[in-house]
Amino acid sequence: MAVANAIITDKYFDQIEISNHLKNVEYIIMAAPAPDHFKDTPIQFTIFLNTQDVLPKDIKDAVLDKFLDDNGIRNPKEVMSQLMPVGFSMSQQDTAMPLLLIKKEDQRSIPHAIMHVMDFLADSDNFFEAKQEKLTGWTYSYNEE
Repeated sequence: MAVANAIITDKYFDQIEISNHLKNVEYIIMAAPAPDHFKDTPIQFTIFLNTQDVLPKDIKDAVLDKFLDDNGIRNPKEVMSQLMPVGFSMSQQDTAMPLLLIKKEDQRSIPHAIMHVMDFLADSDNFFEAKQEKLTGWTYSYNEE
């Protein structure tokens, strides 16, 4: 059985670095292994939309459906879709890792941006690293200039 190791973060971006980092970012999608007892939904997906707008339910549903279709994601459960604070840190990876800040103390101590976050459990055959290797990964999508 593979053991998931914590990703070591070297430093958190400050507000200026976050602002510069998010220029031209449309969204970030992160896939991580779900806890073992979620057999039907082995992957936890987090989509970070680069907007601070409050999205109406029909828009949220349409955006989620598009992500599901575009990425071969099925059986979404436990869907959370709302504005949330997101920090960024550098690690051993090439791109900054987004950090959903849930704890109040993290929200106070870690610089962050407000983004629309969609977080849910699901399944997909397109995210082998998260599903089989128990690794966490993320990818950025940029607006065309």
